[in-house]
Amino acid sequence: MKTRLIFPFLFMTMGLFAQSKTNTNQADFEIGEGLVFSFNEGDYKFKISGMIQPYYGFVKPENQDASHFLNVKRSYFNISGEALKEKVKFLIQADFSSTSPLLDAWLSYEPIKNLTFTAGQKQSIANNREMLFMEDHLTYADRSLLSNTFSNTGREFGLFAEYKISLGEVLIVPQAMLTSGDGKNSFGLDSRDVDLGGFKYGARLDIYPLGAFTQGNEKQIADLAHEEKPRFVIGGAASYNNGASNAVGEGHGEFFIYNDAGANQLPDYRKIYGDLLFKFKGFSLLGEYGIATATSLEGAYLDQTATIKLQPTEISQYLALGRSYNAQLGYVTTSGYGIDLRYTGIQQEFANGTSVAKDATAFTAGLAKYFKDNSLKVQASYTNLSQNNSTTNMAQLMFQVIF
Repeated sequence: MKTRLIFPFLFMTMGLFAQSKTNTNQADFEIGEGLVFSFNEGDYKFKISGMIQPYYGFVKPENQDASHFLNVKRSYFNISGEALKEKVKFLIQADFSSTSPLLDAWLSYEPIKNLTFTAGQKQSIANNREMLFMEDHLTYADRSLLSNTFSNTGREFGLFAEYKISLGEVLIVPQAMLTSGDGKNSFGLDSRDVDLGGFKYGARLDIYPLGAFTQGNEKQIADLAHEEKPRFVIGGAASYNNGASNAVGEGHGEFFIYNDAGANQLPDYRKIYGDLLFKFKGFSLLGEYGIATATSLEGAYLDQTATIKLQPTEISQYLALGRSYNAQLGYVTTSGYGIDLRYTGIQQEFANGTSVAKDATAFTAGLAKYFKDNSLKVQASYTNLSQNNSTTNMAQLMFQVIF
């Protein structure tokens, strides 16, 4: 009789213990935030997310028939994670609308507070400010003429370092990088796609005189957070690519230049940028200026037999060289309606009809409706591009869903 009473008591006790044990693992999903798994009371987090941008496009060159496009501009899938105690983060992101899908693949470590080291493939810190933002946080469907002329995806493979310095309200953020100089990773000497040239060295310095933007608002140009106090950042960036063989230094093998012995003598490619981003109660102002030049051209030839000498001005046929400026003004209402204006100009370094960078100006006007911040939005834009003594009119209507 006693034995019969003991077993029910044991099972009842075990049941009560199981009910009292706290489940420290969670899984949550929210539009714009992705599917987030949290383990060990938040010590470890793992996230699955993505983004899709279907769009309609219209292009009408002067004295030519119009073209219409209905496509998916970008379709991203990413996984990321964080180990709080170990101070480690990672991100892997791919664009399945691209023939070269892998965009980001990096691992970061924060040995002490505000100091972060990152290794892998990520957005370069040495480009203009618009190129620092992810594609799902852009104000327009496309980046500016400045960005598209002197950059491609903006991704680099290498080592990156960032340190944040607080002096009262003032925030100073110096950054540095050492990359392959060929943009995305080609997996080194064991690959059939071997890196060319030397390393690329880059640095950026950002100063926030009135303090940092509201958390999350630093990831985009538009002032979706409606900053209660004026906030702005002044920045400068520079890079030196030792031996470039891609028009903007984000690839390799597009062209070859030789010395008198028939060996590769690739030109060095330099960029300098200055920029400012201001936000206050829905208003935003972005200003950018950039210069791209080349060096190491002495004794260069276009053929391995050293019979066709490279003329100094001919380098603009291979590298995007010149100056550019970009100014953008926008306003977002508290209900999520946005209006933006942008004007960009390109000045090529040499008056060469075959230059990669060409004299051009572009005016863009945009309208947007943001639903749930930047997670769901509709963007429409019209662009008037003047280049090569002709005008092209373009329009886009794009939808974005971040899941």
